[in-house]
Amino acid sequence: MTIRNLEYAVSPKSVAVVGATERAGSVGRVVFDNIVVGGFEGEIWPVNPKHSQVAGHRCYGRVADLPGIPDLAVIVTPPNAVPGIVRELGEKGTRVAVVITAGLNHGNGLRQAMLDAAEPSLMRIIGPNTVGLMVPPAKLNASFAHMAARPGNIALISQSGAIATSLIDWAAENNVGFSRIISLGDMADVDVGDCLDMLAGDFHTRAIVMYLETIPNPRKFMSAARAAARLKPVIAIKPGRHEQAARAAATHTGALSGADRVVDAALRRAGVLRVDDLAELLDAAETVARHAPLERARVGIVTNGGGAGVLAVDKLVDRGGELAELAPSTITRLDHVLPPTWSHANPIDIVGDAAPERYGAALEALAADPGTDVILVMNCPTGLGSSANAARKVAELGDEGEIGGKPLLACWLGEHTAREGRRVLTEAGIASFETPEDAAIAASYLSEWSQAQRALLRTPSSQGDDQVHGKAAAHAIFRQVASEGRRMLTEPEAKAAISAYGIAVPRTIVAGSVAEVARAAGELLESSERVVVKLLSKVVSHKSDVGGVVLDIATAEKAAEAARSIETRLRAQAAGSKPDGYTVQTMVAREDAQELILGMSVDPMFGPVILFGAGGTAVEVVNDTAIALPPLDDVLAADAIDATRIGRLLAGYRDHKPADRAAIIAALNGLSQMIVDFPCLVSLDINPLLADAEGVIALDARIEIDPRRVDDPAPNPALAIRPYPSGWDRDFVSDSLSFHIRPIMPADVALYPAFLAKISPDDLRLRFLSLRKNFPDQMLKRLTQLDYDRDIAFVALEKDTGALAGIGRLSCDPDHRTGEYALLVRSDLQGHGLGWDLLNQLIDYAKADGIGRIEGMILNENSKMLTMCREFGFSVAHHASEPGLSVARLEVS
Repeated sequence: MTIRNLEYAVSPKSVAVVGATERAGSVGRVVFDNIVVGGFEGEIWPVNPKHSQVAGHRCYGRVADLPGIPDLAVIVTPPNAVPGIVRELGEKGTRVAVVITAGLNHGNGLRQAMLDAAEPSLMRIIGPNTVGLMVPPAKLNASFAHMAARPGNIALISQSGAIATSLIDWAAENNVGFSRIISLGDMADVDVGDCLDMLAGDFHTRAIVMYLETIPNPRKFMSAARAAARLKPVIAIKPGRHEQAARAAATHTGALSGADRVVDAALRRAGVLRVDDLAELLDAAETVARHAPLERARVGIVTNGGGAGVLAVDKLVDRGGELAELAPSTITRLDHVLPPTWSHANPIDIVGDAAPERYGAALEALAADPGTDVILVMNCPTGLGSSANAARKVAELGDEGEIGGKPLLACWLGEHTAREGRRVLTEAGIASFETPEDAAIAASYLSEWSQAQRALLRTPSSQGDDQVHGKAAAHAIFRQVASEGRRMLTEPEAKAAISAYGIAVPRTIVAGSVAEVARAAGELLESSERVVVKLLSKVVSHKSDVGGVVLDIATAEKAAEAARSIETRLRAQAAGSKPDGYTVQTMVAREDAQELILGMSVDPMFGPVILFGAGGTAVEVVNDTAIALPPLDDVLAADAIDATRIGRLLAGYRDHKPADRAAIIAALNGLSQMIVDFPCLVSLDINPLLADAEGVIALDARIEIDPRRVDDPAPNPALAIRPYPSGWDRDFVSDSLSFHIRPIMPADVALYPAFLAKISPDDLRLRFLSLRKNFPDQMLKRLTQLDYDRDIAFVALEKDTGALAGIGRLSCDPDHRTGEYALLVRSDLQGHGLGWDLLNQLIDYAKADGIGRIEGMILNENSKMLTMCREFGFSVAHHASEPGLSVARLEVS
């Protein structure tokens, strides 16, 4: 679905509670009382045919009897009554209902009946089986929670009502407030993706936190999460890191939990910061919401207690954080303001008798240090200095939680003595933590979130420049395998396919008989000291399991003997079986090479995933692998390497030279491109892939395909992240002006200021349908950092300068049926046909992408745009509810 009508859930002017009752302790009474006591300032209407009044409010017997249209309805009736009530509400004009009632499921048909009742009116359903909804800034508590949440700027999305109420309780004790709290329940309609889409554009919300047990529509979730994370921090906790917990989560939700490492990779790629427990969830939100993403997060520590500093460093390193190395100039500056006994290193121990002035001098020096990105200031209570006064000095130096433009975190240890200091720091907008470990974890959030943001901005292409011819070669192999009714490729076929994508393989000769094995071995031994003979079988994929591999063969006679022994072993293990042939290949001997594994599989939730790590026969035992979501580029491939222990060995050690990192990255990118190109891929293993200073070479490969899908077009529709749309670049020339047109990239945000400066106020008004003078950074990010699964924008660049000349944009509903277009051409370049060309490009793209209809909202006075639309064949009609607007529609497919 979409975010359609969800605005009524978070900003209602009237609420109806269907099933409200006078019975004390009932869900209907608790929900109604919570709304009334919470102070909701709109109309509140109880509906129940058994009562004339509820808690002093007039009660209506039917929805039809209500004196107005409720923007929001809360349903707390027996399950059998819910579909009929939903239908009545839809006929009345209500657009959102929170169904607290449980017991509507697939088995009894009530869930589908409820959705069918909502469909004609496009009513949205939150639930069923939910605790309810809270909008603290609007004083709305439409839930049966035990207490109301205080207003704030953190939004909570929870798939567990119990977790939602627990977090509300915890937040109250820690002075944390919420903008919206949405308990999703069984997610019959509104799901996590819908909420993320809504909250991304919600100016009341500065950060989004999620408790996830399942992700029902992964591609929609990824698209929504990426859109939201580009604008504000998104933090998630997802249980199920271990198999037993995953089973418990699946039992709880009745849905697939997903392999945890794949979920972890997906969240990381979506720009979502994942935390491990509830205590971290709101801490992380409070921390990262205060600061912009950092290139690096090197932490400098100021403390009056050396032990506290050591504890913080231990936890920081455990979390993969980075301790800053102080510049010589910083140490010199500190020597002038600190006693001789200071630590002369980071952490900066300013000694137990530190006065507020010493804190200030150390912090100012650290803020000026070029190698420090994040500052952690700590205080241990002593009889030689006031903790509260030290906090006041820190607060004085802080500026909205930063000092010198760098994030400032604080840790005042203790309880009784530290309480006042923490209060001072919190009121000054400085994130404060009770223990060194908590403070170090908070510092690591900044690093982890910044890393997630970098992954989010990557836009790998859907067509590698070097794999165009390789795709045709691999396709021919897959078609031949499919024509024989096979799923598994033979080893030579698999190696030929990966070789087509730039992954080196040893020279291999296929032999049909023992005699041919001898001849092939003789040929290869002319340039190689040893050869390998392997079983060739269309049914046996793990050759070593049946003794189908013989290594280290030095003569043609030995090669023939090896082939005979392979056939003997095969017949002994599978009566009646015989080889389809043999492969003879040069034996690769690289003493210092590392054995790696590259692989792919199809996750039931997130589609194709890539595996990289330590390979060889003990790959499962060693268990040193990383998961990544395709498509990859050089940066994302390098991230996968660095996420493994063997990645450190590949960097070289002692007398071992570093492996060719560029070659490993190229192999990962080649595999990624094959996955993008071929939806028919089911699984793939390259094991081992030898890597050393000379490069990489694949000694063995297995590929399984779905023969029914070998001709399915690229890009692979199962990808959780749609790649950058290649093949849409072209040039446009008009009146001696030359432009290059291509899909937009995140880096294009830098072109916007100069572009907007050359557009007249009237042209901006015609484009945005109202006067607009300011374009905040957040808005420009939304315009340039797209999820190509739902949006596309084409930029026209001046060929001689690279300056932005025009933009055509198409934004689709998640159902991909309708896209809304918009055009903007620089005022000084209008009249040369650029707008016409951009619109034509959008129409061509819509046709290719299967979008059914293109629509545009146009001011009635915008005669040039209306004329152009009519010439393209759009139907144009006045907007039904906006007198000054027309709607142009073009049926594309």
